[in-house]
Amino acid sequence: MFERDERVCRRCEASADEDPNGLALYPVGDVPETGPVHESALVTVCSPCLVSLESDPDEDVELDDDALFDLVRQTTERQGVTVSAVAAFASLATELPSELEISEQEDDLGSEYVQVRREVLLAIDSVDSRLDHLHAVDDADLEPTVAEPLAAFRGGGTKLQSELRGIVALGESVAAGVGRCHGCFDPIVDGESQCPTCGLEYRDADDWRPEPGDDVAFHRLFEAVNEALQAASGTTKSLTGHTTAVAKALRG
Repeated sequence: MFERDERVCRRCEASADEDPNGLALYPVGDVPETGPVHESALVTVCSPCLVSLESDPDEDVELDDDALFDLVRQTTERQGVTVSAVAAFASLATELPSELEISEQEDDLGSEYVQVRREVLLAIDSVDSRLDHLHAVDDADLEPTVAEPLAAFRGGGTKLQSELRGIVALGESVAAGVGRCHGCFDPIVDGESQCPTCGLEYRDADDWRPEPGDDVAFHRLFEAVNEALQAASGTTKSLTGHTTAVAKALRG
């Protein structure tokens, strides 16, 4: 896995040489609670990023203005990266039906899908870890001029995360619609509900079939992807306003 990821943290791009504690593997998406995790769900991260991703926030934590400002800034920056990553995944997913028809490099296409999906899930988890710390802040310890815009920021960030996950799920439905496991991209095995390669429950694309047994109506699925992207864009714009309000409240 480290060689596959070029011995670089896929979250902050630190190399193994830059991290004296070495690299680690972080699982993304739906993975078994026990037993082995397939390589399609494992991402290389450095030790500081692993700590950041796995650390639980203290309940009712108190942060000074500088620490709170930095946390909001980090969340905003990572959410911006995540929005771009989700858009790239959606673009790749919507090209799958046509690319699989003409491509002679199915393995390369599958590898690209798996990598992009893996890293977009890592990006989403990265924002979640920051939002969890913001949700743990005790608003009672804040001035109302800070608490109100911060609550709006948290709400907007949480809403955007939900929308981004929905877009990823739609992209995974495209993979299922072309007969591939949405996790490892191996061909779906008829009669099985679970992928024998990666262990994931197969994504159900039946909602996008006009009638049971019909081919997936990809144009409907693509319209849903575009609508979800537009909704996320609107939430992102609103979130920018909330970010500015928090920054003004903290920095005057």
